[in-house]
Amino acid sequence: MIKKDIAIVILNWNGKALLEEFLPSVIAHSTDATIYVADNASTDDSIKFVETHYPTVKIIQNKENGGYAKGYNEALKHVDEELLCLLNSDIEVTEGWLTPILHTFKSQSETAIIQPKILDYKKKDHFEYAGAGGGFIDKYGYPYCRGRIFDTIEKDHGQYNDTTSIFWASGACFFIRKSVFDTLNGFDVSFFAHMEEIDLCWRAHNMGFVTKYVGTSTVFHVGGATLDSSNPKKTYLNFRNSLFTITKNTPKNLFSIIFTRLILDGFASLKFLFGFKFSHILAILKAHVSFYARLPKLLKERKLLNQNLNPYNSSKYYNIHSIVWLYFIKNKKIFNS
Repeated sequence: MIKKDIAIVILNWNGKALLEEFLPSVIAHSTDATIYVADNASTDDSIKFVETHYPTVKIIQNKENGGYAKGYNEALKHVDEELLCLLNSDIEVTEGWLTPILHTFKSQSETAIIQPKILDYKKKDHFEYAGAGGGFIDKYGYPYCRGRIFDTIEKDHGQYNDTTSIFWASGACFFIRKSVFDTLNGFDVSFFAHMEEIDLCWRAHNMGFVTKYVGTSTVFHVGGATLDSSNPKKTYLNFRNSLFTITKNTPKNLFSIIFTRLILDGFASLKFLFGFKFSHILAILKAHVSFYARLPKLLKERKLLNQNLNPYNSSKYYNIHSIVWLYFIKNKKIFNS
């Protein structure tokens, strides 16, 4: 069998219904790729379903459910293809989606990570929350996207059909060179899930690697299929992992940035308070306690990572000072404003 250049690796945990719905589109439109399902110790019969109905799909069996981060770190040890696509199980791909991605990797040797255009499966003329038209971050570690800032999601009318440099690529559909993934030692397994792709992209950026958005490739993402936005655990992971990411990767003025961030998180708690979402307030408090408990270890990791900083790249990682200020105070709701 001829080895292909790219592997599509779908991480699965009790996701038979999602595999039934979305795996056919991946197989139909990905003849250039070897397709893997990496199973995170599922207790349903999803793997039996794949083996029975799609025998050409390769199965990787993880010993435990280590979440997105550890799940992919373990699975990718068994993948040899030069290019990797980490694909959520709740994504529908489109005809020809891989062609512009492969062209960009082959024609731009400096490009290490790529994200396609991510639209909403349930509202296909709109961008999807998790990645949209490519990710950026502000000085205080708040992520935002072209096409999605906080809860404002833009309609797609071709405004982001370009190919351009971005700061982070969505973990929902995340392309990376295998050599770069190995150089970065993969995802930080302490994250479990949420923001581990931003941490990885930030570490890549600080080492001089380039992340691109390719808007001529399109996928549709359901979103929230594993952990819905109304779940306090998602709030906990997002706030905790954001603080982890800033501490590890922001190149300077760390403590003033963290101090400001903690104040802004307090304002976020007020928003939940006014919405009577008390479990989310508790989730933010737990996130901060977890952050303080891990701070000594994070500072040691930061010291090690600083040894690999690329001075040109790491000197500027944010495009704007505060997305919170622009969005909530200045009323700038869309990326192009």
